[in-house]
Amino acid sequence: MTNFADLGLSQKVLSAVTDAGYTIPTPIQVGAIPPALQRRDILGIAQTGTGKTASFVLPMLTLLEKGRARARMPRTLILEPTRELAAQVAENFDKYGKNHKLNIALLIGGVSFDEQDRKLERGADVLICTPGRLLDHFERGKLLMTGVEILVIDEADRMLDMGFIPDIERIAKMIPFTRQTLFFSATMPPEIQKLADRFLQNPERVEVARPASTAQTVTQRFVATHAKDYEKRAVLRDLIRAQDELKNAIIFCNRKKDVADLFRSLDRHGFSVGALHGDMDQRSRMTMLANFKDNNIKLLVASDVAARGLDIPDVSHVFNFDVPIHAEDYVHRIGRTGRAGRSGASFTLVTKRDTKFSDAIEKLIGQKVEWLNGDLNNLPEPMESHDTGRRDRGRDGRKDRKKDGDRGPRARSDHKSDTVRVDSEVVIETVAERAESVKPARSAENKQGQNNRADHRPVRASNPANDDNRDRRNRHRRDYDDGPTPVGFGDEIPAFMLIAGKA
Repeated sequence: MTNFADLGLSQKVLSAVTDAGYTIPTPIQVGAIPPALQRRDILGIAQTGTGKTASFVLPMLTLLEKGRARARMPRTLILEPTRELAAQVAENFDKYGKNHKLNIALLIGGVSFDEQDRKLERGADVLICTPGRLLDHFERGKLLMTGVEILVIDEADRMLDMGFIPDIERIAKMIPFTRQTLFFSATMPPEIQKLADRFLQNPERVEVARPASTAQTVTQRFVATHAKDYEKRAVLRDLIRAQDELKNAIIFCNRKKDVADLFRSLDRHGFSVGALHGDMDQRSRMTMLANFKDNNIKLLVASDVAARGLDIPDVSHVFNFDVPIHAEDYVHRIGRTGRAGRSGASFTLVTKRDTKFSDAIEKLIGQKVEWLNGDLNNLPEPMESHDTGRRDRGRDGRKDRKKDGDRGPRARSDHKSDTVRVDSEVVIETVAERAESVKPARSAENKQGQNNRADHRPVRASNPANDDNRDRRNRHRRDYDDGPTPVGFGDEIPAFMLIAGKA
């Protein structure tokens, strides 16, 4: 069996690896490290969680033992699609490079330019960055790229999804043509293959698993659910409570808004939960990740910013609240569990409108995913909404009309002077009778000279038994009148009609 001492790494690196508790390299490390030490270009394809980061960090540390960086001229460059991945790679260099005196510069957004400029002025042996922040420093005249010896493009398929390809092509033109390029990805769609062909020269292809395959240590299940959010949230809560061996879990949503909504819902139901998405500032994102890694929170609701390459070794479960639109993202999401040979479980909530995405996932990974408690054809009846005021509304916000015969009889009134409606019978006072009833009061007001129009209100029929129900109903449907067609002016008689004429 191969061990790290057989791969050609320096004694300083081997000592750090041993101190970290590793003795047996993973297949991707066995295949990538020796040719990388020979300064060959590498095209590495492997599942998430198989040690791709160490596949380029360890040989880079060995190669960097000779030479020294000059001010503003980094010796090596590592491009990452997200800030979290870049910070994680920097942590790997700190762990495995503890016996080296190398300057590591991390250039990511959300951090002061001044602090990063000071690191560049001292000379960076290793430059780890996101493409946008690297170009910002270059355009400000703080970077010279002519001294780069090794270029690493990590999570290449994610770079393509995030639209970084034009930036990477621009960066590649700044770097000497004689550089060594290491290209790593968990999936290899045709677009990425074309990209690799442009950047790599006679590469050593290291493929330890079929592209887009999932780890055998992860138990995968689809869960049928209705499409309404409150029903999906209820199904998710039941799933979480049913997992006896759940240590911690990442819950993925497709949209940042859904991350925030689901976080608030789980928090209200008493779960230990945090949230992570791209709109959070960098300090909050790093703090949230640290709390999750330290088991201060049990559940992490996240967007796909947490799906790529984050090394949180002991995640027991992954829940997909939304089916990922891109099937490749499914591979990365469930790759957060079952890492380094550990067992894991993933559950994906699937609605009837998600079937084309779930079918694409099964086609990509080349296997059928079992359903938990039956497929979509076995869905139970939809749950009743807790918000009865919103239930069964049409597009205009009104409640749906019931069919004829569905309505119960209306309450009768014992007040003889009120307008009384019983089924189709309507009894209404005539305008003349109302005018007579208010004439004495009106004459008295005229004698006292009180002409306040606010007092000239019509006498309105009232049914106390129905008033509360009618007011409550009308708060939700202002424009909907479900009573019989009124006669004449109905209850709303204009004030001028009640003024007595001259004798």
